[in-house]
Amino acid sequence: MTDEDTHSHVVPGSDEELSTPDVRGYDFRGSFDFDDLLQSYATTGFQATQLAEAIDIAEQMQAADATVYLTFTSNIVSSGLREVVAYLVREGFVDVLITTSGSLTEDVIKTAKPFKMGKWNADEGALRERGINRLGNIFVPSDRYVWLEEYLYEFFDDFFAEEKIRTPTAFARELGATLDDEDSVLKQAADNNVPVYCPALTDAEVGNFLYYYRQGYDAEVGIEILDDYDSLIQDGLLADETGLIAVGGGVPKHHAIMTNLFRGGADYVVYISTGVEGDGSLSGAPPNEAVSWGKIKNHETNYTQIEAEATLVLPLLVASAFKQE
Repeated sequence: MTDEDTHSHVVPGSDEELSTPDVRGYDFRGSFDFDDLLQSYATTGFQATQLAEAIDIAEQMQAADATVYLTFTSNIVSSGLREVVAYLVREGFVDVLITTSGSLTEDVIKTAKPFKMGKWNADEGALRERGINRLGNIFVPSDRYVWLEEYLYEFFDDFFAEEKIRTPTAFARELGATLDDEDSVLKQAADNNVPVYCPALTDAEVGNFLYYYRQGYDAEVGIEILDDYDSLIQDGLLADETGLIAVGGGVPKHHAIMTNLFRGGADYVVYISTGVEGDGSLSGAPPNEAVSWGKIKNHETNYTQIEAEATLVLPLLVASAFKQE
């Protein structure tokens, strides 16, 4: 093999000129412009470019006046993203919320007792002795849940007074109406007539307290989830177009795309996820997998996924697609 042969393997060359944009990041020389910074993400590459695509799709949702679903897991409310979600609801940018039971309980707690910053590498045994629960680098003292139990028991008395079988959306709506905190997701949803679907309502402290309440106070009370499923499907069928922003995975994400299947798929979709595709889980499944199931419509530019932790990118997405004027 000659030097010319080996050189052709190492540097094969190319006669093709690509028509795509040049890779180029933000130029920090001169005055700083936040909007220009986010626009530069389109040509920065990697997940910055995915975020730029997500911003564009979120803007398309708004331009099309799509019915927008926001799905999120409870850790979003545990963090400072609670205020971001409340903003989206307050300003009318989202029409449907789908979340987990932990989101509801933690939203209620934060109306009266804040969560506190902690650290990742805490002494877990010492925290247990002190009555402190750890969520990543966020600390939640156990007295929050003592207060929550008392609050919910009083709420249950009124909630089940006239109807013994209620739905999760009714639970979220009526609970939100009792709250007095402008940063509460449930309060904003109740005030702005945005339904909050929680198909796994018992999978947190709400479930524990409902269990004790039914055992000790009223054996006839219960939660019916099928009525909510009917409503979610029927409302989706009536929508001209739908958009989905899925923050994290699990039940909320799948509930949104599954009910959109009945209408032939969602029209615009943004996933923000750290889930991995390799294990075959729904949480890690990218949007093009949902296309194969008919849960997302098949267009080249109507869906994207940002592989990143939500606290890093959701505020940037909201700042650019929903706040910038």
